[in-house]
Amino acid sequence: MAQVEKKETAEIKKELTFDDKVLEKIIGFSVEKVDGLLTVDGGFFSNLTGKILNNDDVTTGINVEVGKTQVAIDLSIVVEFGKNIPELVDQLVKIVSENIKKMTGLELIEVNIKVADIKTKEQHEEDSVTLQDKLSKVTDQATDAISDQTEKAKNSVSKAASNVKEQVANGRVQ
Repeated sequence: MAQVEKKETAEIKKELTFDDKVLEKIIGFSVEKVDGLLTVDGGFFSNLTGKILNNDDVTTGINVEVGKTQVAIDLSIVVEFGKNIPELVDQLVKIVSENIKKMTGLELIEVNIKVADIKTKEQHEEDSVTLQDKLSKVTDQATDAISDQTEKAKNSVSKAASNVKEQVANGRVQ
C-alpha cells in the first residue's frame, strides 16, 4: 500500500490593489438607477467638457480615496425637483456601499455628497443637449447655406458666360 507523503507548501504572498478609476466606475454604474438622481456632476468645468465632448463618462463628478481596506468618496450630484434628498442620499450610499463591498471587498467608510443643483427632468434633458450637438446643427445649417450660395453663384457665372458666348457668336463684343 502506497503512502501519500505530505508536502508543506509555501504561503503565496499576494496583494490586491484597485486604481481609483475602478472604484469611480463602480460608483458611477451603481448610482445610474437611483430614482431622482439626474446626474453626478463635476461642476462648471466638468460640465463644459461634457458639453463639448459627447461622452458617456460615468466617473464625472466622482472622487475617491482608496486605501488598502477602505474607501472614501466625494460626489457632486444634481437631484430631480420634488424628490426627498435625504432619502435619495441614503439609497445612493446603500447601493454604492454594497457594490463596492461585493466587487472589491473594500469597506466604504466616508461619503461626502454635495447637491450641486436641482432641476426638473425637462430642464435636465434640455441641458443635456451637448455643445457638440448644437455646433453640429449650426455647421449643417451653414453648409446648406454655403451650398445654396455656391449654386446661385455657379448659375450666375454660367448665365454670364452664355451671354458672352452669344455676343461673341453674333459679333457684338466690343
